[in-house]
Amino acid sequence: MHDYIVVRGARVHNLKNIDVSIPKNTFTVITGLSGSGKSSLALDTIYAEGQRRYLESLSNYARQFLGELKKPDVESIEGLSPSIAIEQKTVSHNPRSTVGTVTEIHDYLRVLYARVGIPHCPQCGRPVEKQTVDEIVETIFSKFYENAKIAILAPIAKGKKGEFKNEMEALKKRGFVRIEIDGNIYDLEDYINLEKNKRHNISLVVDRIKVNEENTTRLTDSIEIALHEGKGFVEIENLETNERHTFSENFACPVCGISLPEINPKIFSFNNPYGACPQCHGLGYTKEFSDNLVIDPDKSVYDGAITAISKAKDSFSMRHILKVLQHFNEDPHKPWKELNEKVRQAILYGTDDDINFVYRSDRIKYEVKKPYEGIMNSLKRRYRETNSADIREWMENKYMVFKTCSKCNGQRLRQEALGVKLQGLNISELSNLTITKIYETINSIELSDHKMLIVGELIREISRRLKFLIDVGLEYLTLSRTATTLSGGESQRIRLATQIGSGLTGVTYVLD
Repeated sequence: MHDYIVVRGARVHNLKNIDVSIPKNTFTVITGLSGSGKSSLALDTIYAEGQRRYLESLSNYARQFLGELKKPDVESIEGLSPSIAIEQKTVSHNPRSTVGTVTEIHDYLRVLYARVGIPHCPQCGRPVEKQTVDEIVETIFSKFYENAKIAILAPIAKGKKGEFKNEMEALKKRGFVRIEIDGNIYDLEDYINLEKNKRHNISLVVDRIKVNEENTTRLTDSIEIALHEGKGFVEIENLETNERHTFSENFACPVCGISLPEINPKIFSFNNPYGACPQCHGLGYTKEFSDNLVIDPDKSVYDGAITAISKAKDSFSMRHILKVLQHFNEDPHKPWKELNEKVRQAILYGTDDDINFVYRSDRIKYEVKKPYEGIMNSLKRRYRETNSADIREWMENKYMVFKTCSKCNGQRLRQEALGVKLQGLNISELSNLTITKIYETINSIELSDHKMLIVGELIREISRRLKFLIDVGLEYLTLSRTATTLSGGESQRIRLATQIGSGLTGVTYVLD
């Protein structure tokens, strides 16, 4: 009996007191006409009871978070093991989910790139090297004018949760006076109470100094202290412009003077604010206003060529546009497509020249000379400033389109992460290859014995998971493919490969 799953008296849905024995460690197919009870037996009876029994084996504390599962209408089931159902449906409706994140291969790649990836300058493309204290001082003198006031800070925590009481107490004992927390300066002698479950950015204020030759020794000493306290990192802030530069003993471009942040797995995640492109927030695309949706080129301004404003001649927006046309000596009755290109650009994106606008009310009339904002800039401003979700949604549906992010070119990550390469490819370029090509690339990596000792097991695990995807017929996919574009069958095979790759044994898999 231990070699079989034995079901007796199954009466779920269309099942009429069914008895069945299913051999273990085999691939068993349940077939039949539509409505004959295939899913009722496989999913609603065998899988449901296997899941229920597993949850009942957990502690009361764990079960309170998982809820109660109803026992299926069946007399008994023997020989049942923990069960996993893999249905034929889309994995996720989240636009951030990709084949790489669903299969967890992207997580392994993030660690691989953090450990043995070669950082490159995001500006000039050169491999970056460590900076000495003298090189940092030299860069500061080249970046800042004579006697510029700067602050020298040591980063203590970036986006980390906690109260940091012990750390601040230790800094105070070592003689430091001020600390910056989430953009605000505090005296270490004061009582500082931070929210334990909130992420904080904390930097130690090491010195405030003017950049000049007389202060070179003091500047050098302060940077050394900051590098020590910041574990190899120092921040230099221009106190007049609040512009901040990060320097590192670890990686920095000797030509551009650009320092990279700490290279860790977090920076390669487009679902983390420290890795995501700051413009598209890790989506790879942005929603932008399209002049094709705002303008009807066959109509004149008078007849409603600009769909985003009222056609009424005395409306505020229309009066502004008519003044712009008057300024350029253009006919408002002329079709939009026949207007001069310079005039069209001025109406859409504003003017550099002042336009004479006249405002009237019941009692007064006054004139104002100012540049015209432009329809597209006005829409962007209104979209940014409104607090109404309904207005935002209306504007998105009516006037906006999806466009590939211009900053990351659809690669989702910030430039510092895209500058780290392995086999000549950054993590996004690697993810854009087919799974077969990625498998070949990963298996062709050549590293020193020391580095292979660090990441050898990691490479083998990535290779193993890629092989599972190839074996289930998904060799044509890319890891960057969004989960929402996958068919039900592709999603099911991905889940199957992920489950097999997890290494669990003795599990009952129910495939719909």
